Amino acid sequence: MEEEDKKVTKCFSFKRTKKKKKEDGKVMVSTEIAKRWRDLSGQNHWEGMLQPLDQDLREYIMHYGEMAQAGYDTFNINTESKFAGASIYSRTDFFAKVGLEKAHPYTKYKVTKFLYATSQIHVPEPFLLFPLSREGWTKESNWMGYVAVTDDQGTAVLGRRDIVVAWRGSVQPLEWVNDFEFGLVNAKNIFGEKNDEVQIHQGWYSIYMSEDERSPFNKANARDQVLGEIGRLLEKYKDEEVSISICGHSLGAALATLNATDIVANGYNRPKSRPDKSCPVTAFVFASPRVGDSDYKKLFSGLEGLRILRVKNLPDVVPIYPPLGYAEVGEELSIDTRKSQYMKSPGNFATFHCLESYLHGVAGTQGTSKSDIFRLDVKRDIALVNKSVDGLTDECMVPGNWRVLKNKGMVQQDDGSWVLLDHEVDDNEDFDF
Repeated sequence: MEEEDKKVTKCFSFKRTKKKKKEDGKVMVSTEIAKRWRDLSGQNHWEGMLQPLDQDLREYIMHYGEMAQAGYDTFNINTESKFAGASIYSRTDFFAKVGLEKAHPYTKYKVTKFLYATSQIHVPEPFLLFPLSREGWTKESNWMGYVAVTDDQGTAVLGRRDIVVAWRGSVQPLEWVNDFEFGLVNAKNIFGEKNDEVQIHQGWYSIYMSEDERSPFNKANARDQVLGEIGRLLEKYKDEEVSISICGHSLGAALATLNATDIVANGYNRPKSRPDKSCPVTAFVFASPRVGDSDYKKLFSGLEGLRILRVKNLPDVVPIYPPLGYAEVGEELSIDTRKSQYMKSPGNFATFHCLESYLHGVAGTQGTSKSDIFRLDVKRDIALVNKSVDGLTDECMVPGNWRVLKNKGMVQQDDGSWVLLDHEVDDNEDFDF
């Protein structure tokens, strides 16, 4: 075989996991996920499961990473649209529209609520962006994520009723790192007077806690929105076994960490009618900047039923920010996408940080030491890496930044004219645009 042919071939070859098989066009799922979900959600802090990475845990992490990626895939970043900063898709058939229906046996969820956020302090545009048009849908709020819950099929596959909170991340990966003030603020409005020493990042706090009477989307802050929906779902499924799984990347990872801590510290993981019944809360966070100080870490470490797994790509700079005055929480899984033979070398800040690169890294990591190789032990399409960056080698023959709306959202009308139609009005957001 010619050398060039070998390079092309390697981009399309991988070792398939034995736990899945294809029958009659359907992907069969591992029954181990349902049996092991408590361990996979960190019941024992993932002891003995990270190095080497447990195969079921590998798929489990990727599952929640894809739920977080959906937040990017639906977010409208076109500032020339009057719906910039909104979700392109409605809750109806949401996961099909973001490409998580075909060959994704674990994504059997229904989106029950969209989340919106604003900020009382200035934050960089990668966090909150707004339409250029004066006719924009809002000048105060951004779509910030969603709450979803497994349907009956998903409950059977995952072994329990799973409530997911997915927080959207920053739109552009790294510009904000050098431009953002990393001040700490007191968090007693979240954690109460008894924890009045706890301090967290002012930016994360503002996005989580800000409300704005001018905005129909943020008369309640993001915190109240998500806690209210979790409470409603816990009451609905109070007689079932329930978990709360929270995920996010970059900015979304920081919000997921704060949200998970809030839920457990204040008992929001218990149905109001069953205060004796708590459910485990696990956050799977990717490329997370730091959230709080040493007192925050002390609070976190004392909470029962709370677990956080931080996935960190070694060449990514975001997880080491802010550099001073902050403490890490949870457990860490290190990966190194520079080991992947499918990705361009030496890589750059964008490819090191983007979530699809992280998920590619999780799919193939065998460790981060010099002697460890990279091998795709699960079937994950390498083309996904180039969804929003240009990170794959030329031999893979996948165009960079390939995920765009057809005709960038322009739709031809019956009279031959073209109109920008890049937003589906959602049936639970009763606002007149």
